Amino acid sequence: MAFITAVIAVIASIVHYFGFIFLLRLALGLLYGILALLFVFLTVILIYARSRYAILSLFALLTSAYAAYQSYVWSEPMHIGFITAIYVAAAVFGAWWLMEPEMSITERLRSAESLEKSQNFRAAARKYEKKENYEKAAECYINAGMLESAAWCYEKAGKYEKSAELYMKLAESKNEEYYWKEAYECWKKAGKNEKAAECLERLAVLENWYWEDVAKLWESAGKNERAENAWKNALKYYLKEAEEEGVFWEDVAKIYEKLGDAEKAGQAMTKYAEYCEKEAEKNGAWWKHVAEAYQKLGMEEKAREANEKYEEYQKRVRRKS
Repeated sequence: MAFITAVIAVIASIVHYFGFIFLLRLALGLLYGILALLFVFLTVILIYARSRYAILSLFALLTSAYAAYQSYVWSEPMHIGFITAIYVAAAVFGAWWLMEPEMSITERLRSAESLEKSQNFRAAARKYEKKENYEKAAECYINAGMLESAAWCYEKAGKYEKSAELYMKLAESKNEEYYWKEAYECWKKAGKNEKAAECLERLAVLENWYWEDVAKLWESAGKNERAENAWKNALKYYLKEAEEEGVFWEDVAKIYEKLGDAEKAGQAMTKYAEYCEKEAEKNGAWWKHVAEAYQKLGMEEKAREANEKYEEYQKRVRRKS
């Protein structure tokens, strides 16, 4: 607020002592002077790059420099007006062009319906998309062979099943795992857990950490046999991870329990408790996890001892703070 007040005070002082014309000349001079400096750098870069836009940049440099000069001498103020009008028109045209950068001028001037009738589906889709008619945009994208854009538009329109089907086609044709993930998410949004599980299962073959989510989806879809198979694959993944990083023994224990193998679940939980004890020696916060692990194992005495150590750790933290 203070800065704005100071600026207004400076402007008012300039107008009072030197007049409004002087203020206008000063403002235009600063504006075009800065533009001229910018276009100097831009022109040099474009000439070095041998860009065809170097001529356009050179024209902008010369006109901005001339406008800055005229703001100083004020011999031809109308010339500044003409140059300003050119810059404003260029800015408006640039903004209009950037709204639909891939379209020709004739495509921009035609309606989406007209473009669709003439089978210019790509341009028609862009027009429909701009009007937020996403379902029509998707249909045109399909006719244009742009399935990924069509899938995105169906998703925006809330047509998740159609979007998922297109992502599945893309996954098959392009053999890219990304599309299986997109298909899974769309099927899930559509409430089709079985279809979602099928897509995520294809992804889990490549990225094994998804097997647990696959298992849960098959369970929610009522496919217990496929859920069990997915849990077994998740177990393989977590066993491998647990050998490298002991914290995953808890996940191993949970899956063994899920599969009805209480003995192996207990063995895995014991390994998890041992891992937590080692970590607790370095960071007392881990005693909480040690206590929880022994509690699950039914080892009440060890759980009580771990809880006591965790309480001692909390007291030390509170004293320090």
